[in-house]
Amino acid sequence: MPTADRTRFGVTPDGEVVERVTLRNAGGMQVDVITLGASLQGVQVPDREGRLGHVLLGHDTLEPYLRQPHFMGACVGRYANRIGGAAFTLDGRRFRITANEGSNALHGGVRGLDKVVWRIESADPHQVVLRHVSPDGDQGFPGELTITATYRLAPEADQLDLILEAVTDAPTVVSLAPHGYFNLAGADGGRDVMDHHLTLAASAYTPVDEGLIPTGEIRPVDDTPFDFRTARRIGDRVRDAHDAQIRIGRGYDHNFVRDEGRTDTPTFAARVTDPASGRAMELLTTEPGLQFYSGNFLTGELIGRNGVAYGQGQGLCLEPQNFPDAPNQPGSPRRGSIRASAIATTRSGGSP
Repeated sequence: MPTADRTRFGVTPDGEVVERVTLRNAGGMQVDVITLGASLQGVQVPDREGRLGHVLLGHDTLEPYLRQPHFMGACVGRYANRIGGAAFTLDGRRFRITANEGSNALHGGVRGLDKVVWRIESADPHQVVLRHVSPDGDQGFPGELTITATYRLAPEADQLDLILEAVTDAPTVVSLAPHGYFNLAGADGGRDVMDHHLTLAASAYTPVDEGLIPTGEIRPVDDTPFDFRTARRIGDRVRDAHDAQIRIGRGYDHNFVRDEGRTDTPTFAARVTDPASGRAMELLTTEPGLQFYSGNFLTGELIGRNGVAYGQGQGLCLEPQNFPDAPNQPGSPRRGSIRASAIATTRSGGSP
């Protein structure tokens, strides 16, 4: 029967208790969420033979999450992805954010949402709701921001919904995104994701400069390594040294422009399959952009479950979001309301 278990996962150096909530459904799918960063700590789904296995990179103890810089499984923000120069102008005022990637701000700055302990509002066999209040001026962002993250596991189907909502008391910028590293072949098996096949519902992407900040161009994917409109093996193009954008990112670390743009309800954005295991994952979202990151900056120094060294390409991220650096990019999507939300639905399991 579906269950929800709530246990102590560890304690931070500041003495804050980090909890873990485990959700299980009738089909055997298991999802683990920890309160540090409202992070996905584990996802287990069956392969084509019905064998349960981890498909999300992660750690069995708290300590690696505290020291590693890869945002493993976290909900990132207050502004997901990069803000160039760690600054933006809003309503005629210049705001400076803490820089944590050279001169730029990545995923909210030095102490983003991934590095704080969220509070569990509720937990039941089907979902867990976490909440965090980011004060006015946090990392340089204006306005107090109240964020909730709801993880909902379907009782029967292998379907996980993540609902991210934020409400502010003053004009601000916000973009929230999940940052899970997936490997459908088995996250603890030592194989990379280069044999995975990827489909993206995107006819364009946003090229970046040497600092991985969008140049402002929206470039068609036609005749480039970025064309995933039909399923393609990731490894066939990820090491294409002839493409300047692939060289800059050491692979894929780019925002794709969804053909449907921002939607009121989640629509199809991506599909990943692993022919070897038979596992498949679909992602649906409301957001206009989707960052595809092929794990290029994993170096092998990070040791995950089962003693596996997480090297380059060991996992992939699909991050639904607003466009990177949108506060500084006139052509990026915007929403005038002070309330913003994002919904990502991930469906796992089954045959490709």
